Amino acid sequence: MDTITVSGLKKYFRVFKRREGLIPTFSSLFKRKYFEVKAVDDISFTIQEGELVGFIGPNGAGKTTTLKCLSGLLFPSEGLVNVLGFKPFERKNQFLKSISLVMGQKNQLWWDLPAVESFRLNKEIYELDEEIYQKNLRELSELLEVGSLINQPVRSLSLGSRMKMELIAALIHHPKVLFLDEPTIGLDIVMQKKMRDFIGNYNKKYKSTILLTSHYMADVKELCRRIIIINRGKLIYDGHLDKLSQKYSHHKIITAQFDNSVDIQKLSQMGEIKSVIDKKVILHIKKVNARQAAVTLLEKFKVSDINITEPEIEDIISIIFEGKAHA
Repeated sequence: MDTITVSGLKKYFRVFKRREGLIPTFSSLFKRKYFEVKAVDDISFTIQEGELVGFIGPNGAGKTTTLKCLSGLLFPSEGLVNVLGFKPFERKNQFLKSISLVMGQKNQLWWDLPAVESFRLNKEIYELDEEIYQKNLRELSELLEVGSLINQPVRSLSLGSRMKMELIAALIHHPKVLFLDEPTIGLDIVMQKKMRDFIGNYNKKYKSTILLTSHYMADVKELCRRIIIINRGKLIYDGHLDKLSQKYSHHKIITAQFDNSVDIQKLSQMGEIKSVIDKKVILHIKKVNARQAAVTLLEKFKVSDINITEPEIEDIISIIFEGKAHA
């Protein structure tokens, strides 16, 4: 069953073009020039119930704009958007009670009050029964291991603890669809891991549909089997994370440890030398030549260890972002 359907989504913004200088500034009071920014430019995808999908792209790619269209904060310029059978921009109560949007750079909690006061406000907004509210709060507090922190003023909490409170506030009504925009931004490595564990466990336990954006590839690799990549408002890739390398990477990495010093000139004839550290050499070899290159190394050089790997996901995505990839 498709929980989210996006077809031909476009979101364009009309932006005022300001010119430098005093006279042009005064002239703009009477006649302004505008240009069009294509934040989201004709993208389509579907997400099924219970899927946890990574939604990635460089800064300005259109990720947050897309999430805002899906959550009803923005009206699409063109195209069809359907979430749980609703048109998000209509902002119907039943729809708003079934989704949640968490933005890592913005907060919804009252700064000077204990987080629990914001939770109770959300309880009233979502019209939760007291028994259900207490049950949900207890479960989320245990999953996130926050204990009595919910009774402390938000301003006194660490960034990691505040982010946990943001999640509780967003999930207190157990939404069927969760949009997460950079939920681990600014957190240290340990807290990032804890947040990833929580998101993964929550998805499995409640079968919620989650669309996750993150600049930390560790988030995506650990949580998502499927990823959607957009760049400059265009959809670049939609498929399994494991198949990304197969589609966009045309080389393999051979790491060889030699017994003796080697002639770098001879090695450079096999492929691109990326690094040489003492007697350890890392080469990038075209996929079609990788097997023969390994055989040649073993036959013609004294090699104590050799390893052949695929490029890191981060490297492949960088290639895609830079427009150097060819499907």
